Amino acid sequence: MDTRTTLLAVAAAVVLASAVGVVAAPDAVDDPRGSSERPGDVDIADVVVAPGEIRGETATLELRVDLRHRGSTAENVTVRHRAIDASSGLLVDQTTVDVGDVDGGGETAVNGSLDVERAGGYRLETVVYVDGERRSQQRTRVAGVAALTPAYANSPIGFTDGNVWPTVAVSVADVNEETATLSTSVSVTNRGDNASGDLELRVLLRQADSNVVADEATESVGSVRPGRTDTITTTLEAPDGYNYYVDAALFDDDVLIDETQGVANLDPQERISANETVEDVAFEVGDFNRNQTEDVERTEDAGAEQEREATGDATPGFGVLVAVLALLAAAHLARRRR
Repeated sequence: MDTRTTLLAVAAAVVLASAVGVVAAPDAVDDPRGSSERPGDVDIADVVVAPGEIRGETATLELRVDLRHRGSTAENVTVRHRAIDASSGLLVDQTTVDVGDVDGGGETAVNGSLDVERAGGYRLETVVYVDGERRSQQRTRVAGVAALTPAYANSPIGFTDGNVWPTVAVSVADVNEETATLSTSVSVTNRGDNASGDLELRVLLRQADSNVVADEATESVGSVRPGRTDTITTTLEAPDGYNYYVDAALFDDDVLIDETQGVANLDPQERISANETVEDVAFEVGDFNRNQTEDVERTEDAGAEQEREATGDATPGFGVLVAVLALLAAAHLARRRR
């Protein structure tokens, strides 16, 4: 057998082997660029936290998660929420929301909730899983939960907070031997949209040095119209020559809804002032640093790996292209030898 016949036989063998490979793996030669549909993926677009039901010792935090979907259908999607005490690092509550399959692109809203004690602050962790695999997470900081008012104590009625007009005004109505009669006026304002129901005003007259209650009184507060301020007046008696704190509290069906303080200076040698040391506590929500960048990089790396695998699988053995080139080279060499 001459050289030309040998080369032609080798080329035919290569073509035959490639054809067998194509038959055995028909998807191996598919161009990976021909498929434009991305693998289904879901990540967190935003997390919003709002107060829910507020009770005496505990509070419910409502969480709304916006999930962003890309590619084909993401199957078996779940969202897990955790509340972790900011001071101790202990797990306080955990809940999992079963979302199911997510498709169609765009964003999907998922609602969840956590129950925490009405004190301190918390770290809220939200994690998204697709078919049991963690895909995205976000941490949210919550502080000042103690500032949330329970539903039973949430009232638009409260003591007047004015810059000039006193909330508690005390005057000496009469002095009899060693006893002073004090006339105490307390201002109450309705900041709501409806008239208030019947409330109760309780006033204590407390000696400044000993904290002994010298006298107390209870007055009924009638209905206060929206945006109006009413003044309730009561009379207290105490030994003359001492200084007193006037503690006032508003109650609605034995529930304390507001409190304030005034003074009565009856000691000519010494004066006191109302306790102005007030620590403002507010409910606050903030975001920690999110790991969305890591999520995107992980997703892109996975996509690149899939593309590399598809490209590698598309050329088993010599491949069709190599076989054709071998056949052309053999024919060219045969022509030159002639």
